[in-house]
Amino acid sequence: MVEKNLKLNANSEEDVRVISAHLQDSITQVKNIAHLRKNRIFIIQFNRFMWEDIEKGVFRKSKRIQSILKFENVLNVYSSNLNQRNKERFLDFLAIETKFLSDKSYEIKLNFASNILIKLKAEVIECFLEDIGEAWETKSKPKHNFFDD
Repeated sequence: MVEKNLKLNANSEEDVRVISAHLQDSITQVKNIAHLRKNRIFIIQFNRFMWEDIEKGVFRKSKRIQSILKFENVLNVYSSNLNQRNKERFLDFLAIETKFLSDKSYEIKLNFASNILIKLKAEVIECFLEDIGEAWETKSKPKHNFFDD
């Protein structure tokens, strides 16, 4: 049986929370992040950990798959604690946060480990997550120590 790749779109803050949950523990490199200013698009290619596959059964193997996260109608992009010259650096994705602003635009925060933040300002929420290619097995499953600082 061939499994279908994940394909989601988000047009609300609630929808973005679903995409954020699917992206938790994904990894990327700085070179896989692009802001296409003229097109008002922000895009990241991730190696996404397939949490939904693990949840299907105790004996399932851990897998990753390449995924594309795209935001449209992006007005501005800011980052903090991100050295954009170090293109090979790996980034560990944590979560997406959204906030509706008084000027009726949205602030979208992409949070990464090591206090790295990418903040988008967008007219509306238009977000897409799509898996591409085939999944592959990975030896390690992400672990979370909730009580460690």
